[in-house]
Amino acid sequence: MTCPALPEGFDATDPDLLQERVPLPEFARLRQTAPVWWCPQERGTTGFDDDGYWAVTRHADVKYVSTHPELFSSTVNTAIIRFNGGIAREQIDAQRLIMLNMDPPEHTRVRQIVQRGFTPRAVRGLEDALRERARRIAEQARATARAAAAAGGDSGGDGGFDFVTQVACELPLQAIAELIGVPQEDRLRIFDWSNKMIAYDDPEYAITEAVGAEAAMELIGYAMHMSAARKECPAKDIVTQLVAAEGQGNLGSDEFGFFVLLLAVAGNETTRNAISHGMHALLTHPGQWELYKATRPATAAEEIVRWATPVVSFQRTATRDTELGGQKIRAGDRVGLFYASANHDPEVFTDPDTFDITRDPNPHLGFGGGGPHFCLGKSLAVMEIDLIFNAVADHLPDLRLTGPAPRRLRAAWLNGIKELRVSHP
Repeated sequence: MTCPALPEGFDATDPDLLQERVPLPEFARLRQTAPVWWCPQERGTTGFDDDGYWAVTRHADVKYVSTHPELFSSTVNTAIIRFNGGIAREQIDAQRLIMLNMDPPEHTRVRQIVQRGFTPRAVRGLEDALRERARRIAEQARATARAAAAAGGDSGGDGGFDFVTQVACELPLQAIAELIGVPQEDRLRIFDWSNKMIAYDDPEYAITEAVGAEAAMELIGYAMHMSAARKECPAKDIVTQLVAAEGQGNLGSDEFGFFVLLLAVAGNETTRNAISHGMHALLTHPGQWELYKATRPATAAEEIVRWATPVVSFQRTATRDTELGGQKIRAGDRVGLFYASANHDPEVFTDPDTFDITRDPNPHLGFGGGGPHFCLGKSLAVMEIDLIFNAVADHLPDLRLTGPAPRRLRAAWLNGIKELRVSHP
């Protein structure tokens, strides 16, 4: 197989690279010349005692790995493709308690319990409340925009506000609070804890992995307290269904704690970033924004997720010798699943580098490549994206970018936006 022409030292999990951009041109070269490519890494620099991983960049191969957990484990090295070099192996192994990092049959047992909270009926039951919350978020953002515009004229500022903190982060946080009964006034605590858990690669936050671990334990402790309270005094809510369902199997208090931790990242950070990237895409493709405001296509949310691909990559570990994309994979090798590359595969998507909110069909892998780890909260995330963009179109129709390019998060596997400056007349 031809060796791809890549920059020296290229590694798609390099936080410095992802702080600047998602390497779509390099992914295109890999798909064409080496779709399963060995990426060397200096031993120990990413938290793993090995010399690198296999980068999987084609849509079909990412799906294959995702749907064969017997060949490719989430548990052995977890699904997180890169940690800081100083992390202890014990800290990595502790993350096996999170459903994301489980393999069947344990994963199957936990997922069967947790999915009670994500049935179509349960998700539909949140819609009216979340629609009202989306309206309030957009109206508050409009008030903020007016105040900023008035102040900007006097102070010489841009008269804008940060879309991420004012709009994008709010509905996912409120949805989690609505789903599991967290008091709305505590949602900012969840925001703070989740930020600390995923921002250890970004020096702006001055957050170490120790601080992130402490935040994780605080969040788990908060959730365990909720669990214990529902076991003592059951209520008609999802927490009771998960932890106190007599005869139906339930989550232990610690399992519920780790489930809430997963929600805080998988259900908050990812949806927030999809909304932020989606707004940036619409404002930089004004024809699409006008089309959205006029027609509100049901296909828009899926295209926003494809375009954003908030999780750039996860990993699996080969359980035995196998072959993938013409390469021999040895037992114990790590395999990186690059969803951002798969979602731009021209073998699957017509004009993949075009942002098209009417794209249909849209078999993107922004919610995973199928198999046991396909995103449990997909329908909720799509609903949140639909609701917030409808609210923005209703109440902030003339939104525009005011600052430079979005400020991106320095991270190894998240396509994150920290700040997106916008204004509205």
